[in-house]
Amino acid sequence: MNGLTIFKRVTAGTVFSACTLFASFAHADATGVEPSLTGTWTLVAADVQHPDGSRTRDYGAAPKGLLLIDAQGHYSLQIFKVERAQFASGDKGSGTPAEYKAAVMGSSTHFGTISVDPVGGILTFHIQNASFPNWEGEVQKRSYELKGGELSYRVAPRPNGDVPISVWRRLD
Repeated sequence: MNGLTIFKRVTAGTVFSACTLFASFAHADATGVEPSLTGTWTLVAADVQHPDGSRTRDYGAAPKGLLLIDAQGHYSLQIFKVERAQFASGDKGSGTPAEYKAAVMGSSTHFGTISVDPVGGILTFHIQNASFPNWEGEVQKRSYELKGGELSYRVAPRPNGDVPISVWRRLD
């Protein structure tokens, strides 16, 4: 092997190593999450603020939910309306249109990764999969507030102007 060949191989190896190192740092920064948000959260409220300023319950009087956030920024979120009726047939595959609509409108679930801008007060959900398929692959930014053991955030307005508001309490 001549000197030029060795030089090219060493240079290529160095460039490859540097790129790999920078990519791993970028990946680590993108997937980490603020420690104050990691853990298990239970749903306190799932409300909606209407354009006129009034606020009502979006998932019934006593919604249930769970939000899990790990230190690497992975999350899983579920919200359920407790008052959902069971399917009369007992078979998920043979529900009526009204039963299917109630099941879909009475729940919201999604998972993926989350990143936090604590200075700007923004949570960014990188949604991998969701019960509402239109959200899959989306990146959604939500303004948030963290006070003590309570996390609240506002979802982007719906087409009718309603703004969903979720409030979570830390369990761990």
